[in-house]
Amino acid sequence: MEMKKIYLFCSAGMSTSMLASKMQSVADAHNVPVKVAAHPHNKIGEIIDADRPDCILLGPQVKYMYEETVAQYGKENIPIAVIDAEAYGMMDGEKVLKTAIKLIKANK
Repeated sequence: MEMKKIYLFCSAGMSTSMLASKMQSVADAHNVPVKVAAHPHNKIGEIIDADRPDCILLGPQVKYMYEETVAQYGKENIPIAVIDAEAYGMMDGEKVLKTAIKLIKANK
């Protein structure tokens, strides 16, 4: 599998940065070629234009922005989902990483 970019977005990019770090650690430990990064939601447009992520995950605290995000960027052929609130609360990097990989594979 070629390197895939999984980007997490929340209101400020702070809480998701911890989860992104845990996801990256799991990926590295299993030799899964992904780059996981967290960003504030207000940067989503410029990041999609500049960096073309393979998967976009929204933090539960911005799930109200899901429909708007899909309406604006769904045509970009990038899977978009809201991170499971329980996995987010537990900072379960492995579970969220598996979800992202499934989304990427389903989008081929």
